Amino acid sequence: MTTTMPTRSSPQSHRTIATATQGSTLADVLERVLDKGIVIAGDISVSVGSTELLSIRIRLLISSVDKAKEIGINWWESDPYLSGQAQQLLQANQQLQARIESLETELRALRAAPETP
Repeated sequence: MTTTMPTRSSPQSHRTIATATQGSTLADVLERVLDKGIVIAGDISVSVGSTELLSIRIRLLISSVDKAKEIGINWWESDPYLSGQAQQLLQANQQLQARIESLETELRALRAAPETP
């Protein structure tokens, strides 16, 4: 969104200068951020003397899903908790636990059985 401002060159002149920052609403700013994306990066370091005690690296990307996919970020597609694979993983986990319990029971029975010569 652009707005126009009158120039001071001549009172009779109605030429205007377009600016991109004035007159933007919150919706316009949000649309622009989601369309283009925004990156916030910073490093925080706490030191005493010459000894570094704490170091935090912050990287934040805000964008729309389409823009993120466009730049190669799509981790949510392979995250099992965000995709439909969570239920399959839970079932596989329950089957494996049942199999482990069965094997442990069989092992205990074999250890408890008297040895036959």
